[in-house]
Amino acid sequence: MAKRSKIQTEKTVQQILDEAMKQILDIGYDAMSYSTLADATGISRTGISHHFPRKVDFLKQLDNRIAELFIERLDFSCIQSLQRSWKSSLDLPYFRAIIQLYFSICGSKQVNISRYRAITLAGEKALAELGEQGRLLVNALVGQSAIVLFGQHDDAMT
Repeated sequence: MAKRSKIQTEKTVQQILDEAMKQILDIGYDAMSYSTLADATGISRTGISHHFPRKVDFLKQLDNRIAELFIERLDFSCIQSLQRSWKSSLDLPYFRAIIQLYFSICGSKQVNISRYRAITLAGEKALAELGEQGRLLVNALVGQSAIVLFGQHDDAMT
C-alpha cells in the first residue's frame, strides 16, 4: 500500500474532527462512537482509531472549537445582557449540547474537566468584562441550565 502524504493525512484527520464535532453537537458525546463516525465519514473504525486512539482524544482536539462556538452566542456587555443571551441561547440545540457535554464529562475519570474550555472560558470572559459578579453569574447560569436541561424545572432561568 502506498504511503499517504502528510496533506492527505491532515485532510482525513480534519474530516474525522468535523464529523465528530457535528455528532457531539447533534447526538451527544456519549452517543458518538467510532462506528457512527465510520458510517458518516466512510473511514474505517480502525482508521479513525489510528488517529484518535481514545474517545477523549476527540474532546482534546475539539475543545477550543467548542469553546469558541459557545462563547460567540453570549453578550458580556453587562450582567443583564449576559443573563438574557445565555437564556436565549438555551433554545439552540448546539448550545444545549455543549452544556450537556460539560455535565456528561464532569463525572468521567477519563476526561480532565479543567480542560473543558467552554464553561471555563465563559467564566474567564465574564470575570474580565464584568468582574467577580459576572463570573459568579456564569456559575449560577451553569447550575440553572442543568436544572432546565435535566427536566427539574422549566422556569429555573427566570
